[in-house]
Amino acid sequence: MKEEQVILVDKNDNQIGLMPKLEAHEKAVLHRAFSVFIFNENNELMLQQRAMHKYHSPGLWTNTCCSHQRNGETNIKAGKRRLLEEMGFVTELKETTSFIYKAPFDNGLTEHELDHIMIGYYENAPEINKEEVEAWKWMSLENVKKDIELKPELYTAWFKIIFEKFYKYINVNQ
Repeated sequence: MKEEQVILVDKNDNQIGLMPKLEAHEKAVLHRAFSVFIFNENNELMLQQRAMHKYHSPGLWTNTCCSHQRNGETNIKAGKRRLLEEMGFVTELKETTSFIYKAPFDNGLTEHELDHIMIGYYENAPEINKEEVEAWKWMSLENVKKDIELKPELYTAWFKIIFEKFYKYINVNQ
């Protein structure tokens, strides 16, 4: 199976090329990504725990799902595709904002992404793909914020950045 390609972008999100995903993370090249946040009617966020065999951030808690857009794929279409692949359901998504971050990992890889944040709503339990997701839970944003402050080592780098700098884009009650 051919390795998945990521979309290389400039700081304005203009596509400038394609590169195999692992190579982009080895070279810390800026590429397009997305993070999906799914809420229920109680304004609780569906969190996922990344599978233990992931090549970075294994076993850490993060937003509902995240990944990379494929060449020619819109952010919304990519978000819905990955939501189905990881969590076993699809729902309507809305784009809120985007930001650039760079996070080096202990294994020598670096996430350098222009991350598009999307939100959606869902009321049922997901049917998680155990190849991608270890576990899941609903949690209020207030409790997530407190937990990140108390135990930051349990959460992914991008999730902590979003909570620190882009909270207003995911807090649907503001």
